[in-house]
Amino acid sequence: MCGALSHLQLASVTLPRYNVAKRMASLPEPDPITDLLKRVRTIAVVGLSDSPLRPSHGVAAYMQSQGYHIIPVNPKIEEALGEKSYRSLLEVREKIDIVDIFRRPEYVEEIVNQAIRLEIPAIWMQEEVINEKAAEKARQAGIFVVMDQCHTEEHRARFG
Repeated sequence: MCGALSHLQLASVTLPRYNVAKRMASLPEPDPITDLLKRVRTIAVVGLSDSPLRPSHGVAAYMQSQGYHIIPVNPKIEEALGEKSYRSLLEVREKIDIVDIFRRPEYVEEIVNQAIRLEIPAIWMQEEVINEKAAEKARQAGIFVVMDQCHTEEHRARFG
C-alpha cells in the first residue's frame, strides 16, 4: 500500500468531495513525448546532411547541443557534426534509443523495417514526413512513433 492508510483507517477519513476533485484536476497530464525526450540519449538521424543550411543539420546540431549523442545515417557523407556517418541503421553498432527520420515518406518503410530488426524503441518522423502504413507497422512491433513533428520545436517547448 506504499505507506497508505489501512482499510479501517481509510474508512474513518472523509475528504470533502470538492477537494478530491480539485486535487485530481491539478495532476499533470502524462506526456509521452516529454518522457521520451528525458529517457533517450542516442539519436540516429537518418538523412542527416553535412550542410548547415539543411533542416536535418540544424535539428541534429540543436539536439547535440542539448547533450544527446547523434549518429549520422547517410550513405552520401563521411561525417557530420564531428560524428562518423553510417550507410544504414544496420551498420551502427551502438545502442540507438530513437531514429529521427529526415527522408521522404516513400523511404520510411525501409527505415522502419531496419528499426524493427534492431529493436529500436522509438521512431521520430520530422515535419512533413508522413507514412501511416510504416507508422502502424512500427507500432505493431512495439515502437513508439512520433510523426510530422519537429524534434527541435518539441524539445524547446518542453525544456526551453
